Amino acid sequence: MDDYSARLLQSVTAVAGPWAARLVDERLTANGLLGLVPEESRLSAVTETERLAIEGLRELLELDAEQQRTNPLAVLRAATAPIGRFLASVGATPVERDEFDQRSFPDDVYGLAPATWADIDASLLEPGIEWGAWKAATIIGRRRTERT
Repeated sequence: MDDYSARLLQSVTAVAGPWAARLVDERLTANGLLGLVPEESRLSAVTETERLAIEGLRELLELDAEQQRTNPLAVLRAATAPIGRFLASVGATPVERDEFDQRSFPDDVYGLAPATWADIDASLLEPGIEWGAWKAATIIGRRRTERT
């Protein structure tokens, strides 16, 4: 794994658990359910989201840049599925979403999907942007080399 991918993975690993817990607690609070749902179920959703985020990101970033058919934010969006299932199971009300969110993330009725790195944690901005720049430069550099 290249240094930029390793830094991004390390950064996401540091914040994935707190991010997942924050998502759950914000939605439970908004529904008046915080403290009223089984803590074991809440923790299970948080832990599963954290696991999916880290494992999915690791799998993606271990691939060669040109073999990556998705991006890190898409992996993290998909990792929120256990939280969505948990919220549905406790009767949480879906959030109102704008047209863009409805079109872009049709299954995300609770508004959990991060649109940007900052939606997860501000500490991810720099490693996320650096990773994206590294990937683009890697692919462009290879294509230029192939032409010569």
